[in-house]
Amino acid sequence: MNTSPILIVGKNAKTGWRVDRLLQAEGIATRAVSRSTTPAFDWEDQGTWRDALQGTRAAYITFHPDLAIPTAEQTIKDFVTLAAETGLEHLVLLSGRGEDGARRAEIALEQGGLDWNIVRANWFMQNFSENFMIEGILGGELALPAGDTVEPFVDVDDIAEVAVATLTRPELRNRVFEVSGPHAMTFAECVAAISAATGYPVEYRQIPVDQFIDGLRAQGLPDPLLWLMRELFTVVFDGRNSAPTAGVEQALGRPATDFDEYIRKVMASGAWDRSGLRQA
Repeated sequence: MNTSPILIVGKNAKTGWRVDRLLQAEGIATRAVSRSTTPAFDWEDQGTWRDALQGTRAAYITFHPDLAIPTAEQTIKDFVTLAAETGLEHLVLLSGRGEDGARRAEIALEQGGLDWNIVRANWFMQNFSENFMIEGILGGELALPAGDTVEPFVDVDDIAEVAVATLTRPELRNRVFEVSGPHAMTFAECVAAISAATGYPVEYRQIPVDQFIDGLRAQGLPDPLLWLMRELFTVVFDGRNSAPTAGVEQALGRPATDFDEYIRKVMASGAWDRSGLRQA
């Protein structure tokens, strides 16, 4: 049995730290890396890659900022080549549904000569509680350039469990697991459900994409992330990913977590607590 560690690229990413925690709970050695770890790992500095990869047997890869960006395909090709040189056996890539750039990066992984898995995900439920959208929730209004398109938001905990299954069960190798939640909802429906659970009013407001991007630019987001957000809301979020998938059940043998259960978990964590503002 190979006891070398599993590399986790994205130590602090939403899925990365969860995969790390689950693997360690199973007694599996890990090496979780980011730009601030030793060894460090930076997607934009290939000089950091070899030390991170050396001595590991498999890797879970989260790409920053997103596989949709034009440079991602070549970067993944270069990473897979180096991974093969350093003796890795198996690569698991977190990808996004419906992103043309992500698909090109996936092909680079599939054709790289190593065992592989792709965990291709819908929008994360946790964007409402661990990302930029939480500010809108706590502030009472979430404004996004999305209308009636429905999305089967996926629980990041499910993604992490699927990733761990692919890393620990050889019979699952060389497969794509397309993961989503069990039900498709609009952003407005999600916000209404969160408002009902928290007990304070939260409104959803649809705004033009240019207004949304201008607001992010005013907050100091760099141009690559601004491009990405425009791409996600104007190209990817067009209904192409509205149908729920069976990837969670295929990998784990259980249904995917629904939005109500996600809400219960966040309520228990206190992330949406707005003390003093709750309605009587």
